[in-house]
Amino acid sequence: MNNIQKLMRTNTPFLTDGGFETWMFFVEGFDAPEFAALVLMDDQGARQAMRRYFDRFLGMAAEAQVGFVLDTNTWRGCVSWASKLDTTPDNLLRLSRDATTYAKGIRDAWASSVQPIIVNGVIGPAGDGYIAEETPDEAVAEASHRPQVMTLVESGVDMISALTMTNSAEAIGIARAATKAGVPVVISYTVETDGRLPSGETLADAIMKTDAATADAPLYYMINCAHPEHFRGVLNSRNAWLSRIGGVRANASRMSHAELDDSEALDDGDPVEFGSLHAEISQLLPNLRVVGGCCGTDHRHVRCVSDHLHRNLAV
Repeated sequence: MNNIQKLMRTNTPFLTDGGFETWMFFVEGFDAPEFAALVLMDDQGARQAMRRYFDRFLGMAAEAQVGFVLDTNTWRGCVSWASKLDTTPDNLLRLSRDATTYAKGIRDAWASSVQPIIVNGVIGPAGDGYIAEETPDEAVAEASHRPQVMTLVESGVDMISALTMTNSAEAIGIARAATKAGVPVVISYTVETDGRLPSGETLADAIMKTDAATADAPLYYMINCAHPEHFRGVLNSRNAWLSRIGGVRANASRMSHAELDDSEALDDGDPVEFGSLHAEISQLLPNLRVVGGCCGTDHRHVRCVSDHLHRNLAV
């Protein structure tokens, strides 16, 4: 059984990390344009901070004796970001290769303590991660993301995950690009405070539309970059689409995306409450496979989640 099969058949959710970008910028004090932590791959001090960051999460997985989904630092790696980051498409792809090599090095260092570790190639929106701008054409989205998808696959990731998707059309394009590249794909949608995507689509509609357009290509779906109270209400049903949700990476803050975008301070919420909310959510999602955090969360939040779901970590 390979590592992806182990993930799909697990009865105990794998762990992943928290709000990587918010940790690096607000806590560690690094700076990068457009929230693009990918450019920090060329900073040796940042690499050391990243290693400390991921080691703490992997240590939790070792204690809990569960698998770990190890993200590449590539969320802002779509070549459409090159001009905004004052770089070239080729350099962005080079950074994605470097980020994959870096993640594989961490995996190798922890391989004897944590099994399995899945190297997850992260894809972010070609546009804003909080605002659904003009809805892209599915074919255009596929073409936009294909270079990074292919780079990550050729560099050796185990799967692709599209995070913070604001609309189904772009997600469909990424799913198609990953499928043609021969790699498993996960789609993670973000929602506003009303539980709908920034595009206005319901979570149910986005999932069903993506499945219909890709022949059920995604391994599973996730929700990320929203507080649990923003989406808990839409999970209170017995509809079949809920079985397709396999991951949750929530925000620490109850603030809306617009409020977070304007905030100059980090809102880290209440880690203990964060953990208890995930215990409730886990009862609503029968196929939950991966838990971690997103903006504002760190080791404390994920430890509290693991304490509730794995029961052998001390808060």
